[in-house]
Amino acid sequence: MRAKRRTVLKGFLQGGALLGASPTLLTSTSAVQAAMGPVKIQQYRPLGSTGMRISDISFGASRLRQQPELVAHALDLGINYFDSAESYTGGTSEETLGKALRGKRDRVYLTSKGHFSAHTSADDMMQSLEGSLRRLQTDYIDVYFNHAVNDVARLKNEAFYTFTERAKQQGKIRYVGLSGHGGRLIECLEYAIARKAFDVMLVAYNFGQDPSFIQSFTRGFDFIAINQELPRVIKKAKAAGMGVVAMKTLRGARINDMAPYQRDGATFAQAAFRWVLSNPLVDALIISMKSKSQMAEFVAASGSSKVSQQDTELLKRYVELNDSTYCRPLCDACEASCPEGVPIADVLRHKIYFEDYGAERMAMERYAALSRNAAACQSCTHQACLNACPYGLPIPTLTRRRAHELLHWDGRPG
Repeated sequence: MRAKRRTVLKGFLQGGALLGASPTLLTSTSAVQAAMGPVKIQQYRPLGSTGMRISDISFGASRLRQQPELVAHALDLGINYFDSAESYTGGTSEETLGKALRGKRDRVYLTSKGHFSAHTSADDMMQSLEGSLRRLQTDYIDVYFNHAVNDVARLKNEAFYTFTERAKQQGKIRYVGLSGHGGRLIECLEYAIARKAFDVMLVAYNFGQDPSFIQSFTRGFDFIAINQELPRVIKKAKAAGMGVVAMKTLRGARINDMAPYQRDGATFAQAAFRWVLSNPLVDALIISMKSKSQMAEFVAASGSSKVSQQDTELLKRYVELNDSTYCRPLCDACEASCPEGVPIADVLRHKIYFEDYGAERMAMERYAALSRNAAACQSCTHQACLNACPYGLPIPTLTRRRAHELLHWDGRPG
């Protein structure tokens, strides 16, 4: 059992001061699910100017392996937008979607992604796309994304635009997107909007991404609003006709931490989704779904665009419990602090995948793919990163004592 999280709010939030010390909202996960009853997608929203209307809560397939029954169940619930990538579960994600959706292609929208550098050729990009088409067993992909963009040089690669134009002419893709959640994402989004070559953006967006919301219940504390530009850029993208899809909406996904505070069938995940969907600039969200019961919980928030007082209390409680260890997307303020070149934000993000998402294998695979990992933190004496986080995260503790120990491959099955 994990030790109780200390809070970054300088002792004010300790003992439940933010919401009251007694956790009176007690319920079990099974009781929450039983209270919800049958659910279906309640709303389909226009995706920018594409003409597509997609389920407001949609299926993220980053962790999908050989589970076609989950895809079939998502269809039964009315989900019509499935988000994958060539790199997800080593291609198994796309393969499983292809098998599960065989004969049902006209009922769904499919997306995929390729990770293209500043030097990838148009021919290599086309080869990546054709591999995805084969695995998905389809002739076309509705939205094809340049994946995990955090360097504007990747968007300045003219080969990408040659490739996407050719792929459109050949009927292999309908629309072009970019995805990202790194510290230089704002710069990349600004470039993409100005370039007018992208139809959809997929970005990390949650209740902690908007300073106006977080500061409403952390008033009086000196927080640096690293992410304050994202709402502005989302508004600019919408004005340009781009579709906006949100990911990482659970702010670390420590769902089990919230079980003692949920009541009346209302869950933290639903509260987080309602907050995202309450923004009219966001068309939909994607979320990984690991089971039918979890799918029912998530889809129960469909059609909701109002955040209740109970929702707000759950979101506040989540902040109290988790903000002292949560590495914020779009920050990267610590990036230059390590003389060993450890990509701190990437390491901590993979740690979140392992501990909070329950995606151990994916986290270890992505950690192993880093050009530098946190091994240097094991013997570090200078701790140059100690005060590098504007949110007060104890970086040396998180990277040295947790991340590398959890994520390195030594002694673990392949």
